[in-house]
Amino acid sequence: MRGAETNQGFYLPDNPAYTILASARDSVRFTLGKTLQADAKGHLVSISSFVDPEGRIMDWHDFGNLEGPGWAANAVGGAWEIYTFGRFLGLADWTTNALRILDHVLDCGFVDEQTGFIRGYRETTTGKFCLNYKHNSEWFCPGSMAKVGFQLLVFADDLPPGDPRVARMRATARRCAEWISRHVEAVPNGWFPRRVTPEGRVYLRSPDGGNDKFWQTSADGLFILQLQAALMQRGMGDYSASLRQKCSVFIKAGGIFGSINHDTYDPHENVAYSVAFRTLLLASRVLKDDALAGFAYERCLAGLDQFKMSEDRNGVATRGLLYMEKSWDTAYLWENAEAALAFFEAAVDSRPTKPDRARQWELDGLTILRAIARHHIGPHGFLTEGVDWNNHVGQQHHVGKARYGAINYTEPFLNNQHIVEPTLFYLERLARRTSSANGEEFRDAEGNLLLLKEQLRVR
Repeated sequence: MRGAETNQGFYLPDNPAYTILASARDSVRFTLGKTLQADAKGHLVSISSFVDPEGRIMDWHDFGNLEGPGWAANAVGGAWEIYTFGRFLGLADWTTNALRILDHVLDCGFVDEQTGFIRGYRETTTGKFCLNYKHNSEWFCPGSMAKVGFQLLVFADDLPPGDPRVARMRATARRCAEWISRHVEAVPNGWFPRRVTPEGRVYLRSPDGGNDKFWQTSADGLFILQLQAALMQRGMGDYSASLRQKCSVFIKAGGIFGSINHDTYDPHENVAYSVAFRTLLLASRVLKDDALAGFAYERCLAGLDQFKMSEDRNGVATRGLLYMEKSWDTAYLWENAEAALAFFEAAVDSRPTKPDRARQWELDGLTILRAIARHHIGPHGFLTEGVDWNNHVGQQHHVGKARYGAINYTEPFLNNQHIVEPTLFYLERLARRTSSANGEEFRDAEGNLLLLKEQLRVR
């Protein structure tokens, strides 16, 4: 059971002067206003996967001169978030621009629609495609490719049925899962390899050339199960045997929570617990297996408690955030957004049978988003990639070069913007909605006003 005292310390009240909705809106404002440019085809292309608060390209970093749908660049997932949020708010320019981002991925060489293979990155300086953030194609993470397939699938759900993109996106998602099933080599423990060659053979080394001891214990493989379960949910294939076998491997291991991020190495990463919860909960539905859901709650969701920070550390606003992992204890914000999403999904799932627990999980998710909202920087809506309360990254990379504090860079479609997904999920699935003479109102779990929809038209 969770400690009530720990939860009380973790909890943050709302800030009516700057709501979680305003925070998400500002993140999109930064992405659209400072980090995109039109190409000759009229598509919108990210100028960089790593920028500062003014939108300047940080070309000294591995991510600096890359763009595309891959892990750090996240163009499909980012476009989907902008599209759905823009549609919810009635902002037609957001939805139009989101489709221009998507069309760049669909039409400009990232996706092999015949095989389902997806190339994650393109160098902005040379136009060269590459499979990983190190600017080469020696290896890629199959789970991360599956994540792009999943993003195409859920994005397709939100497009009008007659949109010609829909069939392409769904076919690519299905073929991506088939490519992985046919080509990705098995590993001794029965799980998925963290990295493979372009042919699908196991790749044992880290991006920097050393041996990666998490080559068969990365939670990145969960994204393969997420794609398979989502395809089954939509009647687009039968992956039940694979899902049962891999979920059994995961559970018998007590959970596989090794780093999902491609450049970190820890047996317990907070986002691994979030993704595990969301994936196993989905798998439990398609397989009609309550034991999977039980493990998801008791081991995966409960496992997030170990990362909670219940106080502001070293003068930095860390209360309400989760640190990433023991070996790299910065609080990165895409991982925190994913945790908020996990808590919100748990709240929706548990409301009918466990309303008290559902309310606490709802408050956990709200707290995380409220804590994240304290870390926008500058006039353009920039949201830091992470809060470095322990000087792990180095003060030369902090805002104002403070010894402890927010990092002066972000990934526009990922760390800067992933809060959109849990924020919109909350508004649509959990917020208290009422109609009044002034329009439709959305209030949080404690009755605080999040949105008066008819009055919000701020770009």
